[in-house]
Amino acid sequence: MTETSTRERLIEVGVRLMHKHGYTATGLKEILDLAGVPKGSFYHHFGSKEEFAAAALNRYFMREGEHCDAVLNDSRIAPLKRLHRYFNDLIKMYGQKGDVPGCMIGRFSLEVPELTLMMQEHLSASFKGWQHGIATALRDAIKQKSLPANTDPEELAAFLLNSWQGALVRSQADKSDAPLHNFIHYAFSSLLKDSSR
Repeated sequence: MTETSTRERLIEVGVRLMHKHGYTATGLKEILDLAGVPKGSFYHHFGSKEEFAAAALNRYFMREGEHCDAVLNDSRIAPLKRLHRYFNDLIKMYGQKGDVPGCMIGRFSLEVPELTLMMQEHLSASFKGWQHGIATALRDAIKQKSLPANTDPEELAAFLLNSWQGALVRSQADKSDAPLHNFIHYAFSSLLKDSSR
């Protein structure tokens, strides 16, 4: 393997394992064994497990950001329909039938007391970026008069994201997608009800 492909392989394996098990429960040996990479090569690319986890988290967020942008910036679809589609997509990807149920950013956040300031800052920035993506679609909905003009898009986006994460945690505890569907039902029948109709 080239140096680039070794680093990429490690990050890909890290995303898969840490998304599934979290930061603390994923051991370095498990990562190295699955990636087929010797310990020395790991430390050639990453100064610590924490630095590695930050790279894996950034990769996960980058992919999620691409999906978020593709769906929420699709101007061919009405903004609230984009949001509805986006959250339904998330259920398919991270609900109980997804490849890895749950959210890597959320899973890491539950471990915040055990993580350093650097990791906390990465997590906070990830949530802010995610919130901004949702707020962009809400701004479009306000412009199209689908939501009241006095709606604060950032505050509403924060509330939706926080509620989604809570529903996802409950979904994991119950081993059921019911909390996720409940979130969508109440979000779109009350908070995001199209006021132009």
